Amino acid sequence: MNQGNLTPRQAEMKKYIEDYFADHGYAPSYREIMKKVGIPSLSVVRYNLERLQRGGFLERDPGVARGIRPRSAQLRPIRVWGYIAAGEPTPVPGVSDPLFGPDEALAISRDLLPRDRDLFALIVRGDSMIDAMVHDGDYVILKPEQQARNGEMVAVWLRDREETTLKYFFYENGRVRLQPANPSMTPILIDNPENVEIRGRVVMVVRQLERPRWPSPLSG
Repeated sequence: MNQGNLTPRQAEMKKYIEDYFADHGYAPSYREIMKKVGIPSLSVVRYNLERLQRGGFLERDPGVARGIRPRSAQLRPIRVWGYIAAGEPTPVPGVSDPLFGPDEALAISRDLLPRDRDLFALIVRGDSMIDAMVHDGDYVILKPEQQARNGEMVAVWLRDREETTLKYFFYENGRVRLQPANPSMTPILIDNPENVEIRGRVVMVVRQLERPRWPSPLSG
């Protein structure tokens, strides 16, 4: 199929996917495509994506979140391990205990990621980092780290509480300050730095325009 054989809707979808990928390094969701192009249902989005795929204009990986890509794009799958609280610390399993299977992954442009092999993704719960453009339902991609510099956004495991949180890290006068990026929330002050275990440093945020409706909180 050549581009002249595309319907106006398919041509608009193709351009939107290419432009979105160029701007973000990953593909739009089906719902984002539906809203942008004015398509009435997800089934119509899927049908037209199949037509674009058969015509050789894009590739799709149904086992990967946002697995649509322009044909020439080079993607890297990043495994989604679980959730991270961006609010009050929450007693969910630490990031060393994956909640999702190995088939759960995000597809991200290799050009936007560091070359580290062990990058992983977490799903954000809460709005304590909204001024850092990290919202409830977004994905954060992290590099495994055990130390952090002041001002870095990190996933932290609080050993004494058995709770986890996503915050800016600061070490000041012998204690740790975990700073939210939300003026309505107060920082978490940890007098004993040994209770703070850094699990990863945020290297990228993947926005989710469709905000989730969470079920009841996870228990540890």
